[in-house]
Amino acid sequence: MKPAANGIATLWVVPALLALAATAVAIDPSDELEDPQQQALYEDLTDEVRCLVCQNQTIADSTAPLAADLRREIRRMIEEGKSEDEIKDFLVERYGGFVLYTPRFQSWNIALWLAPAALLAVGLFAVSRFARNRADLPIDEDAE
Repeated sequence: MKPAANGIATLWVVPALLALAATAVAIDPSDELEDPQQQALYEDLTDEVRCLVCQNQTIADSTAPLAADLRREIRRMIEEGKSEDEIKDFLVERYGGFVLYTPRFQSWNIALWLAPAALLAVGLFAVSRFARNRADLPIDEDAE
């Protein structure tokens, strides 16, 4: 019976170790930048830039080779003294607006920015009309 128990334990241990190894690969292996402001900018940018391979992860969380390349490129530009806007402009020019999780306000995406406020206004108007109409209904005192 002992060999079977060891076999079952191995079935649980191996996947657990593989899962831990996968998370270790996701860590950015590069050293921190010397300037704390530059390091903060680097971390902010890698959290704002979408992995173009995964599309649902930031490049800080992605293990894709393209994400690693983008992290290195952002690090290089920060070390060269480029500003956040210059780096974002470069990324948008090269990969399109989709690369940023927070799209920039432009004429073609105005509906994206204004739709939440418009839907909230329509909802508030509908609720107020419903409440007014309910308030105008006669009270049936015999129903009690």
